[in-house]
Amino acid sequence: MSRFVLVCWLAILLTSCYSFRGISIPEGVETAYVPNFTDNAVGAPPTLYLDLTESLRNKVRDEARLTITETAPDLELNGTLVDFRVSAEGARPGDETAAFSALNRLTVVVAIEFKNLRNPDEEGWKQNFTEFFDFESTATLASVQDEALEEITKNLNEKIFNKAFAEEW
Repeated sequence: MSRFVLVCWLAILLTSCYSFRGISIPEGVETAYVPNFTDNAVGAPPTLYLDLTESLRNKVRDEARLTITETAPDLELNGTLVDFRVSAEGARPGDETAAFSALNRLTVVVAIEFKNLRNPDEEGWKQNFTEFFDFESTATLASVQDEALEEITKNLNEKIFNKAFAEEW
């Protein structure tokens, strides 16, 4: 029984600490607002902007331990899906008249605006975040899109989260 109590206390201590990953949240900040991203990317899947919004909300809620709310939030993260494109990357030799692409690259760009509404005098920031996923030229985008967007979303969220919560306040 005492081992169980010890494990419970240890779990409570570990999960209630803000600084495991160097997260820095000002005292008194308890809520955040992440409105739906704006979709300005031509050719992006129709729900990508919503998927990006929801995954960022989840990351802020789970890792920063902030409550997501629309009513009087302390922080606000506005996002815009700016670009979604596939480009040919590594060339491989072809015949005498043409070279072929060995790799294709899916690139997603989002613009984020961060505001500290609890302290309006504090300057926020605006920044574009870019992530890409390379895939074989013999594969179609449709065949790799789910995997690619999962990885891209995870990496974008990590960059955004680190900029918002792991840098000096």
